Amino acid sequence: MMNMNRGVWTALSGIGIAQGLKIFTNKKANGVWDWRPIFQTGGMPSSHSAGVSALATYVATKKGWNSTDSALAIIFGIIVMYDAQGIRRQTGEIAKIVNDLDANIETLSGQMPGLFHVKQEKELNELLGHQPAEVLGGALLGIVIGLFSSCLEER
Repeated sequence: MMNMNRGVWTALSGIGIAQGLKIFTNKKANGVWDWRPIFQTGGMPSSHSAGVSALATYVATKKGWNSTDSALAIIFGIIVMYDAQGIRRQTGEIAKIVNDLDANIETLSGQMPGLFHVKQEKELNELLGHQPAEVLGGALLGIVIGLFSSCLEER
């Protein structure tokens, strides 16, 4: 069996733990237990942010804050988190508008005999990105996981 480096395990742990926590945050927000958020994008905390923050924190504690490795991990993390709460969130908002528009046209076509509309078979995914608080929650979780992983390795 191939050994994976500790940084990879740390980042994957951040992603996995964040995805698992989405079951609990979804329960708190919606009042029902649902396991599906573990397989979905979006939601609290951001697993993208948790993964890159865990990796950047782990690398910085091992290589030092001034190392090139740390700089790469931190900049990579910032780009991923910016994308998660920026472009991906906006794409999800556009998907919501398209889904609402399709539903409205479907309603109108039923009221106007001359208007023909074929409703899309499947709605677009609206949970693509994150609110800033979800990104921050994932980042804080990742920092804790990165520090924990670093401390475990020192033992």
